[in-house]
Amino acid sequence: MSMNHLQLAPDKLMNAEGQPIFGHFDGAVSDLSIKQFHYFNEMDKPCSWWAKYFDYKQFQFINITTPRYIIGVAIADIRYVGSSFCYLYDIEKNRLTETQALKPLSWGMSVSRSPLQGKARIKHKQGPIVFSIKEGVWQLSIQTDDIQAELTLEPPVLSLPMSLCTPTGYNGWTYTQKHNGLKVKGSLTIKHEPQPLQYALGGYDFSAGYMRRETSWRWASINAQVEHGVLGLNLAAGVNETGATENVLWINGERHLLPAVKFDFNRHVSDDYWQLSTADNQVDLTFRALNCRSEKRNFGFLKSNFRQYIGYFSGHIIDNNNRKHVLRNQLGLTEDHFAKW
Repeated sequence: MSMNHLQLAPDKLMNAEGQPIFGHFDGAVSDLSIKQFHYFNEMDKPCSWWAKYFDYKQFQFINITTPRYIIGVAIADIRYVGSSFCYLYDIEKNRLTETQALKPLSWGMSVSRSPLQGKARIKHKQGPIVFSIKEGVWQLSIQTDDIQAELTLEPPVLSLPMSLCTPTGYNGWTYTQKHNGLKVKGSLTIKHEPQPLQYALGGYDFSAGYMRRETSWRWASINAQVEHGVLGLNLAAGVNETGATENVLWINGERHLLPAVKFDFNRHVSDDYWQLSTADNQVDLTFRALNCRSEKRNFGFLKSNFRQYIGYFSGHIIDNNNRKHVLRNQLGLTEDHFAKW
C-alpha cells in the first residue's frame, strides 16, 4: 500500500502485533496506544522500560494570527525536561516579546495523550497556559502579563486535518497531526486591549513518537485570507519523510496533499531569503524574515538549536484542482530546528 493512500483513522495507532499503522489518515487517531507498542533496539532485542519511557517525545503548538498580532505557543515533553514558550509579535511595531518555562523531568506539566481529546498544561511565572482538545477541536487558554485568552480553533464543516504516521530511523515512528486555516472564536485581550477576532485565523500541531536521537527539520506555516477564501498551508522536511510527507494545503477547509518540498536557505545569514519549491513547480515560494524567536541550549547529552521566523511569503501554490493561489507579502512562519534528545 502506498504511504500516500488515504485510510480511515484507526481508533488505536498500534496493530495487533504492537506495531504502528503507517500512512495518511482521514480523521484523527483517538489513541496512540503507547503501552501496546513493542519497542526493540537496533539488534532486535526488546527495549527496557527506561528506554521506552525516555525515548518517547511529544510537542504541541498553536499559532494565532490577527491583523495586529501573531501569537505562538508551544508545550513540549521530551521526558528529561519539559519546556514551553509563548511569544507575542506586534506586526505594526515589528516587536517580539515572550515568556518561557523549563520543567526538569517534566514535573508540574502535562501533555495530551490523545490527538482527539485531552489537555496539555504548564505554568509560566506569569500564569498558566492550557491546550484543551475536545472531540478534535482545540482550545487555548493563556494567562500572562500581556495576553489573556480563552480561544477555540474552529475548522470549517467537514474539513479534515493532516494526520500521518511514518517510520522514523530504524526502530521508531512519528505521528503528526496538523490543521491550518481555522477560525478563531472566544476572547483575546492583549496589553489590556480587547482584540477583534472576526479576521483571526489559527492552526495547531500535535507531534509525538519515537523520533531519532538527533532530529532536525525545516517547516513553514501560513494562515491567511486570500482571493479564493481562507488558505492554510503546512510544509515540512526532516521528520515525516519516510514514504510520505506532511505537506498540505487547505482552501476553505478542503485538504490538498502536496509533494515533497525543498527548503533552500542559509541558516548562518539571518536575513537570507528562503526558497521553498517542489520539483513539479506546484509550490514556488520565497520567504523573507522580519523577526525571529530563537533559542540555543546545550546540556551536553541534550541540545537544541531553535529558530522560528516571522516574515513574508510571496509566490504561488497550485492545488490539486489545478487552481493557482498567488501570495504577495503574506505573513507566516518558518522554522529551522536541531534537537538532540
